[in-house]
Amino acid sequence: QVQLVESGGGAVQAGGSLSLSCAASGNTRGIYWMAWYRQDPGKHRELVASLTSDGKTNYPDSVEGRFTIARDREKNTLTLQMNSLKPEDTSVYYCNFVKTFPPPSTTYWGQGTQVTVSS
Repeated sequence: QVQLVESGGGAVQAGGSLSLSCAASGNTRGIYWMAWYRQDPGKHRELVASLTSDGKTNYPDSVEGRFTIARDREKNTLTLQMNSLKPEDTSVYYCNFVKTFPPPSTTYWGQGTQVTVSS
């Protein structure tokens, strides 16, 4: 089992920055995929950044160049640095880990943290 606890959300003005953290505990061996998603009420969860265990990152065009995902292996923490925030970045942000070993693959989610960007 893996437990994920997010922190770092809050309110900021447009153009500002926030850093989200996702602390992982439990048996994190075999984690292959780590990501941040966001979700607005009534909408599907949207991927905003992903990182594989071999270091590959991926961002959608909407956040490319503004958001950076990183992993601190020593602290077992996943971070999302968000710069040049826009009002449309307002959402609830969730961290996501996918453990592929041992099989079967298992998905874990954090509880979510609110980010509010005012214009």
